Amino acid sequence: QVELVESGGGLVQPGGSLNLTCAASGRTMNPYNMGWFRQAPGKEREAVSLVSWNSRTYSADSVKGRFTISRDNFRSTVYLQMNDLKPEDTAVYFCAADRQPFRGGGFSTNMRDFDSWGQGTQVTVSS
Repeated sequence: QVELVESGGGLVQPGGSLNLTCAASGRTMNPYNMGWFRQAPGKEREAVSLVSWNSRTYSADSVKGRFTISRDNFRSTVYLQMNDLKPEDTAVYFCAADRQPFRGGGFSTNMRDFDSWGQGTQVTVSS
């Protein structure tokens, strides 16, 4: 497993921006898809954005055009740039690493396919 530590959450007004950072250590993250998930109170955890080992990306429909995921393998870091934030984006955001190298060239949004998780960072969007 890889150890993941998220940072960058906080309180922001609607329409504002935040940049989340996920620092990885231990097992190299290079051959693994990485992802950001979120969980709002009373709701199930959901996939927000994923980045493949070769930097292809996936985003949930709810965040397309507003959130951008990227990775820096040299720095073992994954980023989530969140723009035009809405109150419904309020949640705890988790960074995760896929358990399968390369994932057959595709993506999985199933939480069970991710074996490393950070502790989460709170994002609150409110005026």
